[in-house]
Amino acid sequence: MASSLPKERGPGGEVHRQNDMSQTVKLILEDGTEIQGESFGAFTSAAGEVVFSTAMTGYPENLTDPSFAGQILVLTTPMVGNYGVPGEDLYESISKIFESDKIHIAGLVVNYYSEEHSHWNAAKSLGDWLKEYNIPGICGVDTRMLTKKLREKGAMLGKIVAEDDVPFHDPNLDNLVAQVSQPGVQHFGSGQHKIVLVDCGTKTNIIRCFLERDVELIRVPWDYDFTTLDYDGLFLSNGPGDPKMCEATIQHLQKALQQDKPIFGICLGSQLMGLAAGGDTFKLKYGHRSHNQPVKLTGTQRCYITSQNHGFAVDTETLPADWTMLFENLNDGTCEGIKHKTKPFFSTQFHPEAAGGPEDTEFLFDDFLKAVVAYKSNAGTK
Repeated sequence: MASSLPKERGPGGEVHRQNDMSQTVKLILEDGTEIQGESFGAFTSAAGEVVFSTAMTGYPENLTDPSFAGQILVLTTPMVGNYGVPGEDLYESISKIFESDKIHIAGLVVNYYSEEHSHWNAAKSLGDWLKEYNIPGICGVDTRMLTKKLREKGAMLGKIVAEDDVPFHDPNLDNLVAQVSQPGVQHFGSGQHKIVLVDCGTKTNIIRCFLERDVELIRVPWDYDFTTLDYDGLFLSNGPGDPKMCEATIQHLQKALQQDKPIFGICLGSQLMGLAAGGDTFKLKYGHRSHNQPVKLTGTQRCYITSQNHGFAVDTETLPADWTMLFENLNDGTCEGIKHKTKPFFSTQFHPEAAGGPEDTEFLFDDFLKAVVAYKSNAGTK
């Protein structure tokens, strides 16, 4: 659907008109559904798991979130692309805005794509950005109808077909974490609290949140034996796919759980903590992907609005007796975090570092560091 909006001019008077769309493509679902639309981004075919996000803004952050690896993302917001894509400025060797160093989705599905963009920090159009990474987009799709179908039937395999057809592919059969985890060890900051970040597909705003606090951050690959390192606290990042694929991480984490050093996990990190503790995980029907998921702190009436992006969850019925649910999703009652009853181990299924999204729960980083301080103080008195 071509934009009918008037041409917008940038600060220098330039007109942002991209003419991104030109050719017809199809979105095909595994149940036989075929939807025709117009191409924007790369004119190529791609397959993956079709999921939807109800977030109303933040597509530069969503598309660079490693947790979306292997997925064809349906955005429910009516118009996409109107504010373009910002430049890739760096801070402490990481992007100031993006959640990683590249786009991770397999394809993008939208209703109305704006060929014209206007924003003070826009450097390019969404279509041009997709082309840089050879990612196809399809617009002119009734995303409301498509989202309803995915809610009723669950996340499905699908493909965007341009000139050449491609087979369906289930990304959950792949070790997606191994594909998105950064190789090698990286160091950030120079604070007094040494935190090891196990990178299963880290959103860079997690690193930014730590850098705003008194932390030295050591980022290690997903399968790195972090138990050989000297650290004050352990952090488990988000990431894509089935957590059971991360056998090496789970084995190392089981060793860490035998100690008393604080551990904090987010998203996939919560699932890994549950598995290492002896519990089980399961695949959700269509996952939680939005900036507006309500969660309740267990044992209270306190509710938080959270940002989420995951397709699996911890089965709290399988957790050992010394573990309990920390947060509950108020939409479907699923587990949104767990904690150990006596040791400083806790996790959240949602993203307290949300970018974009609500910042209601960023205080959990402070709670984690308070636990680190308490541990170091107690260790020093022994």
